[in-house]
Amino acid sequence: MSPILEISNLYKNYGSTEILKDINVSINAGDFLVLVGPSGCGKSTLLNCIAGLEPITSGTLNIGGQDMTNVSPKDRDIAMVFQSYALYPTMSVAKNITFGMKVRGVDPATQERKLQQVAQQLQIEPLLKRRPGQLSGGQRQRVAMGRALVRDPKLFLFDEPLSNLDAKLRVEMRTEIKSLHQNLGASMVYVTHDQIEAMTLATKIVVMKGGVIQQVGSPAEIYNRPANLFVADFMGSPAMNLIPAKTRSNGDGTHIEIARRDGSQIVLKDRRNRDLPEDVIIGVRPEDIADPARASSSAGQEADCLIDVIEPAGADTYAVMQLGGKHVTARLHAETTATPGATQRLSFDLGKVSYFAPDTGLRLN
Repeated sequence: MSPILEISNLYKNYGSTEILKDINVSINAGDFLVLVGPSGCGKSTLLNCIAGLEPITSGTLNIGGQDMTNVSPKDRDIAMVFQSYALYPTMSVAKNITFGMKVRGVDPATQERKLQQVAQQLQIEPLLKRRPGQLSGGQRQRVAMGRALVRDPKLFLFDEPLSNLDAKLRVEMRTEIKSLHQNLGASMVYVTHDQIEAMTLATKIVVMKGGVIQQVGSPAEIYNRPANLFVADFMGSPAMNLIPAKTRSNGDGTHIEIARRDGSQIVLKDRRNRDLPEDVIIGVRPEDIADPARASSSAGQEADCLIDVIEPAGADTYAVMQLGGKHVTARLHAETTATPGATQRLSFDLGKVSYFAPDTGLRLN
């Protein structure tokens, strides 16, 4: 099966400034690709290149097996949902949704059938006679999605569609988009700076920084095996703990030495003999530092830790301590006995630990 979208060796320059550098990514029909990264990383520029709104400097871009590198946006068989909704203020909701079909010469009966279909899907039937100015932000976003859905294109493109909504509505609309993807089996490319949005929506994630792809993978791969320190720090909330450490290997595994604030050391033992340099940065997710009684892994190694701060967060309690000269967060259960200023025995799951090179930032295991 050929990919629905295939980007090869794509570069995008503005004058002498390289914005996108050697982008290679492809998705199959029905995939949900999320482009994620901090502001200015090039993700919206890449989406605009896919849409044909920005010409590419070099490389190729295929949609549905056809070279679209020099094809105009209207001939790419795509539909785009913008951050700003881009609705016509003087038209009713119904006319906003059907306008594109009318321009393309779709017969009125088909227009009406598709309108009713997406209005029902998005639960906006009572809004069809209203104008955009009479709608809330969430309702406008549904109308913008309805306008894209009636197209039935090869590819849906979303440019930070939820960033103008409040936190509660964002979660609701995220569920809506996920449900739409599952029900339609549509192919989608979605841009966001919100890594929670990326993790919950995507079947495949592209993490970008400075116009360069840092890692491509499933949400589980990106979360559990980040390719470098940037991805480890960017993906996850709270972020992965990145702790400077020393390693020593002998016959019974690899010993990891982490400095406490008082100059003493925590020594953890990874039972695998790993080929690691003496200086490493170990990556441990907050949920992989647990109360020993609740530790779920046989790879757990226990150590006494001085707790600095306790942050209750409903079902979880976050305990913050200082290890290796860094603030380290443990995600403990709500009923934990840990208290600020006291020593707490904690279990570190070394079965899930990541090792990174301090000089290059690259993953070592």
